[in-house]
Amino acid sequence: MLFYNINPFKSLTKRYMNSYKLSFAEIIKLKNNLAEVIINEGVELDEIMVAEYHSFVTNLLSEPRYLLVNKKNSYSYNFNAQKTIINFDKIKAYGIVAPNAAAILGTKSLVSIGDNPKLNLQIFSTREEALGWLELF
Repeated sequence: MLFYNINPFKSLTKRYMNSYKLSFAEIIKLKNNLAEVIINEGVELDEIMVAEYHSFVTNLLSEPRYLLVNKKNSYSYNFNAQKTIINFDKIKAYGIVAPNAAAILGTKSLVSIGDNPKLNLQIFSTREEALGWLELF
């Protein structure tokens, strides 16, 4: 009888080891300089959460940093968070996955509030499209 050393949890373990939980989000490190951010359902982001998020991705990723922001959940921002989240200059490009009209509108609203002249952001309907665009850099 042959026994194979097969670990059915190998892919889950790898994902788990690269997945980080903040109190309001999950951040998945996809590469040394690329992470996916998924904000939890129903969260209202404030400026303290945004500062924690910015600090975390700055320490997690090497330069140049890229983020895939997956807006599959519904969440909101208070006014101070809106002003600071998009004006973060340590991210080279954002690929936004906006699967519905509300997510698209929310993203466009954030961009209009910000004043980051270096902002490189594209909105996509699927995760695969956003990843493909980010991998062009």
